[in-house]
Amino acid sequence: MQNQQGNSDAVITVKDLTMAYGDFVVQSGLDFTIKKGEIFIIMGDSGCGKSTLLRHLIGLKQPANGKVFYGEQSFWDSEQEDQAAIMRRFGVLYQSGALWSSMTLAQNVALSIRAYTDLSEAEIDDLVSLKMALVGLAGFEDFYPSEISGGMRKRAGLARAMALDPEVLFFDEPSAGLDPISAKMLDDLILELRDSFGTTVVVVTHELQSLFAIGTDSVFLDGEKRTMTATGKPTEMLKTTDNDKIRTFLTRGES
Repeated sequence: MQNQQGNSDAVITVKDLTMAYGDFVVQSGLDFTIKKGEIFIIMGDSGCGKSTLLRHLIGLKQPANGKVFYGEQSFWDSEQEDQAAIMRRFGVLYQSGALWSSMTLAQNVALSIRAYTDLSEAEIDDLVSLKMALVGLAGFEDFYPSEISGGMRKRAGLARAMALDPEVLFFDEPSAGLDPISAKMLDDLILELRDSFGTTVVVVTHELQSLFAIGTDSVFLDGEKRTMTATGKPTEMLKTTDNDKIRTFLTRGES
């Protein structure tokens, strides 16, 4: 095991986590910490459980064993009301963008604001316009998802995820389906959000260019061993690892 960090400034702490579907164990013995302001990468080979881990972190699937802490609070040991309060502290950008096709971009972004705040319609409109401007979509409020590009849909999904000023943003394969230029723009936007607002970002990705460009820490999940085999900054991991599987993953077998 490499370069495991301590718990200072911990936003999320995973302790001895086991993920399973029935009797089938996906991963076990997961221990890592995500600190404030990090861009934390969840990576590993196909089918290793990256998206399943994300589901555990955002409160959609209960672990078979172990704990997930937000600050000092154990999520799965909390009352349902407290769990809901924790979940409102983060935003999620799903792989597809997950926008409602029958709603305009502004209506999509406004959903959680309208549901969880007492703001007036005028205040909601102003906040939606601000969030869309932050992701480079000013002027596109009245467009429908079918009328814009894939990269723009991802950015609209990000604006919706940011609607309630989350402490943590979760991304599931944000660059999937994007051309290299759009993917680079999304990476730059993630860095800008982290730098401007101090947002903690957790990203599931297998895209090498992205994970090297934005990752400040990471965990590598081994699908065969069904456990984590390394943590650390991806660029440093590539320099120091003696694990052939990790090196192959991080170089696509070209080194």
